[in-house]
Amino acid sequence: MNKTTLAFAAAATAALLAGIQPVRAADPPAARARAASQTVSASDRTFMTKAAGGGLYEVEIAKMASQKAESADVKQFAEMLVKDHTAANDELKALAASKSVELPKDVPADKKKKMAMIENNRSGASFDRAFIQKVGVSDHQEDIKLFEMASRSAKDADVKAWATKTLPTLKEHLAEAQKLAGSKK
Repeated sequence: MNKTTLAFAAAATAALLAGIQPVRAADPPAARARAASQTVSASDRTFMTKAAGGGLYEVEIAKMASQKAESADVKQFAEMLVKDHTAANDELKALAASKSVELPKDVPADKKKKMAMIENNRSGASFDRAFIQKVGVSDHQEDIKLFEMASRSAKDADVKAWATKTLPTLKEHLAEAQKLAGSKK
């Protein structure tokens, strides 16, 4: 046996002992996808799914706010959210595809209800205040907690790196929202 064959045999044996089935290039794509998804822990998949749903929500509600807001500052904030969350969503989609993790394609039902509550019976300054408080401040506080946890405890290095990379942008959004909330009282 040459060194390459020996190294492959040792790696395959270790994988089998760990309960991981080796994947070869000749395996069907479905088998490779199953093997790749086995490398992402359930908690990492849950984080990715929550982050994706939250990201879709942020983009949709920010698009609404960029049209419906009265204040130019709130419209500008909403446009920043659309740009930044769209970029983060695209990165997460690519990461999930590389890990064979299925992400939601639509805003989750609980987030749709939240969108309706913010939009219904509100216009002008009332809409602006609700959007800044609920989306800008409250939602970003929740997002930051979720991303901080993932940046500390995600098992997959790529998932951890993405959470860590995205966190400063979420903190910037929160700081900007808090500034706007103070001026909209």
